[in-house]
Amino acid sequence: MLKAGVDVDVYEQAPELGEIGAGFQMSANGTRVLSYLGLGDAMKKIAWEPNGKEIRMWNSGQTWKLFDLGAESVERYGFPYLMFHRADLHGLLVDAVRAEKPDAIHLNASCTGCSQDDEMAILHIDGQEDATGDALIGADGAHSNIRQTLFGEEQKEFSGLIAWRGVIDANDLPDGLIRPVGTNWVGPGGHVVHYFVRDGALLNFIGIQETDTWFAESWTARGTTAECLADFEGWHDTIQIMIQNIGVPYKWALMKREPMERWTEGRITLLGDACHAMVPMLAQGAVMAIEDGMVLARCVEKFGDDIEAGLKRYEELRLERTARTIRGSNDNADRFHNSQLGDPQGAQNFVDTEWQPDKVRERYDWLFTYDATSVEI
Repeated sequence: MLKAGVDVDVYEQAPELGEIGAGFQMSANGTRVLSYLGLGDAMKKIAWEPNGKEIRMWNSGQTWKLFDLGAESVERYGFPYLMFHRADLHGLLVDAVRAEKPDAIHLNASCTGCSQDDEMAILHIDGQEDATGDALIGADGAHSNIRQTLFGEEQKEFSGLIAWRGVIDANDLPDGLIRPVGTNWVGPGGHVVHYFVRDGALLNFIGIQETDTWFAESWTARGTTAECLADFEGWHDTIQIMIQNIGVPYKWALMKREPMERWTEGRITLLGDACHAMVPMLAQGAVMAIEDGMVLARCVEKFGDDIEAGLKRYEELRLERTARTIRGSNDNADRFHNSQLGDPQGAQNFVDTEWQPDKVRERYDWLFTYDATSVEI
């Protein structure tokens, strides 16, 4: 929005910006937006670009190619498929914002709610004066106070899945253990995803298992190496070695949410996980937020002083796409944990059916070809 000439202030609850989170993937529909904003070269310097993606059998290590990435992503979709450490991309975006407006980001500003009248939107901040503006964008995550103020308690249910995450120093792993691709190990009742970040210096690990014993939806709840190893007992030795080398394993419960039917009220709207949080099975959560930001900026720019019309148009343009992404993520949760993966022949038949090229393109092409920079406003 700053590049579009719209004055913006960002209110962040954290007292400082630091090394938070782990890795995430960004397909061409996301890197297209960052490139459009002039960040293409900078993002490549902090990312890792895989050669492709593969599926591996949970216990035997049998491998099937999912799709090529690298040069093929650029050839097919125009932009690369990259893997980032969250803190690295966060730092890049913070620097870009401050280059446009040095004092745009206000730290230690915890939102307690919001309100509005005919002339302004009002952000209520714990222990501070209210902040006001022509519009308010609630980008405050899955536990959004802005969403709760507008629409009340959200409807969600435990997915029956727990996610383990951790970051591994690549130098701590045996040479040749991890191939230069994004890998998805699938098995009955669980799956593991791993890929490099920070130009290959770190390996990002996410392991997901079915459970009925953990319900905390938090990115900062620590587990233990022993617990994580127990959840993946019997899995391939490569999985065991990775888990043993995670510095601090974190765990969180995955919640399923149905798509919202609306997320705009007058001068206030939502963005990213605040309005379409999803289980991480399509690797699109962060990318959807990036798309949101681009479409929102274009709508605000087009509608000018008619703030409410601009926010409503943004919502209209994003509802169907994000709802389809939520449902696709939920479908993949079932696909990755199918009971047929328990034996070699059943696994072969399931993979041949579910990951044959036409089905893979059907699941991903509509995501990767989307262009938030030119979709009709």
